[in-house]
Amino acid sequence: MSIRKRSTLAVVAIGVVALSGACAKGGGGGPVSGTTASSGAVASGGASAGTAPKIAIGTAADSTGPAIPPEGVVKGGTVNMIDRDDYAHLDPGRIYANVESNFSLLISRQLTGYKRVGQNDYKLVGDLATDPGKVSDGGKTWTFTLKDGVKWQDGSPITSADVKWSVERLFASYSTEGAPYVQQWLTQEDYKKAYAGPYDGKELDNIETPDDKTVVFKFNEPHADANFALAMTTYGIVPKAKDTKEKYDKDPVSSGPYIIAKHVQDKSMDLERNPNWDAASDPIRGAYPDKWHLEFGFQSLQVTDRFIADAGDDKKTFSFYTAIAPERLQQVLSDPSFKPRLMRQPSPYADYYYFNLDRVTDIKVRQAVNYAWPTRQIQQIKGGPAASVVSTTILNPTVAGFQDYDLFGKKAKPEGDIAKAKELLAQTSNPTPTLVYGYNQTPTEERVTVAIKNALEKAGIKVVAKPMNTKTWYDSVSKVKNDFDIYWGGWGADWPTAATVFPVIFGPIYDGGQNLSHLKDPAIEAEIKRIQGLADANEANTAWGALDKKIMETVTPLVPDLNDIANSLHGSLVGGAEVDPISWVVSPNTIFVKQ
Repeated sequence: MSIRKRSTLAVVAIGVVALSGACAKGGGGGPVSGTTASSGAVASGGASAGTAPKIAIGTAADSTGPAIPPEGVVKGGTVNMIDRDDYAHLDPGRIYANVESNFSLLISRQLTGYKRVGQNDYKLVGDLATDPGKVSDGGKTWTFTLKDGVKWQDGSPITSADVKWSVERLFASYSTEGAPYVQQWLTQEDYKKAYAGPYDGKELDNIETPDDKTVVFKFNEPHADANFALAMTTYGIVPKAKDTKEKYDKDPVSSGPYIIAKHVQDKSMDLERNPNWDAASDPIRGAYPDKWHLEFGFQSLQVTDRFIADAGDDKKTFSFYTAIAPERLQQVLSDPSFKPRLMRQPSPYADYYYFNLDRVTDIKVRQAVNYAWPTRQIQQIKGGPAASVVSTTILNPTVAGFQDYDLFGKKAKPEGDIAKAKELLAQTSNPTPTLVYGYNQTPTEERVTVAIKNALEKAGIKVVAKPMNTKTWYDSVSKVKNDFDIYWGGWGADWPTAATVFPVIFGPIYDGGQNLSHLKDPAIEAEIKRIQGLADANEANTAWGALDKKIMETVTPLVPDLNDIANSLHGSLVGGAEVDPISWVVSPNTIFVKQ
């Protein structure tokens, strides 16, 4: 999470880029190509495998509402959504995970955001701002003007003071989970030491509000990609007058098209229209249903069977992220009657099993685990090649700079190389180590855990498996002093390049941070800073790809997981259902209920 000096300047200046997301929901998913049409809606599925979405930088005209409607759109009715977990955070400043960011589109707005203009085709536009921002002073200064008439749910105006406050509050001690970019650019890498937040009356002088509609950011270094950063949910606007600090996480104030009418934590949530949201100001959110009813606590097999049956209210139901259960995947893929309701999209995320380097200190043990890893067995448990492909790198293939390599022979021996693992372990001080493995407690991950345990124990590694709550797994593994040796994590580039991968997942180490492996290597830190300072985007991309391999060769901080393909169903009366290729969950922006 270090300050980016300039590796993406040239990329963003081109005006059309490729994008991924942020940290992914724990569990699984899938890659393969294929798109299908959702009857009377936008196309289900997405681009072919490995194809990143196109992102163009829009204009002021592109930033006006309403959003471009999907084919056959109908307004009104109640749409239902069922998933496994409730949302760990509702305060936008504490959101980094893709699932929570996706839900936040219904209740929260940023200065900028992504407007869908076609299949796999997006524009970065002004959300609350009149345009994607105006840059000056060689990229150090960014100016945004708020649109006329944008309001909070109580009818009070959204002002530049709210924008300034929303960024300043991210420095407070309780806010640790969100993205770090803007805070670092305004102050320093360890930004919490530079400023303690606005609650004691102190302000940041380099966020200026010359009037109620204008906000000016003055960064320490050039950041031509600041408008991309400000599109992240972390920078959602919070009303200064109604900020309740930690309590805001449970009772946020809406600037989006809906308000939370009722929330029974971990069970259900109901949304109703926000009467003070104006579609004419919003180029991103369609907000077609009158109401949303969300229910939590459902595993993938339950969800899949309900969608297969497609009965009663389930016809008006979809899931944001629950994939087709592995037990039903071939049934669904082989039956053409499901095609109109099938969504498929390769993942923009890279998934890993991180080592806690504070606890697993011997690189030979970490490399032995990589050799013994049961990649093929895990792939079969998760649905086979139709649901995932083997990954051997840190970067996802869709990220600029990706270079393919296979240090541990996973493609040649996807079932694992036990003999090689034993050979490495024999060179250590303890050839029969014990590893504590923390995993998401779901039926599928229980089976994956058994496969991992069996494979590693064949090599002589004892595995102590500890289940984790699926809703709070990230909060658990992101604690610096956690009790695990290895655990799952997912990451996607926050925008175009590896410049939002390596400096983040191998950046500063703190509770709630993204450096889950606790990697702290002076040579790697120096190389990251060197690449960040490169002005030529192609040179930087090549260097990021080389660093990918170097990290795995010299440190081996993780085991690359499978690259997934989302395979999902929805009810037959749900229109506009599409897996967003940026966030890799079903977008709420185009959803409607067929009448």
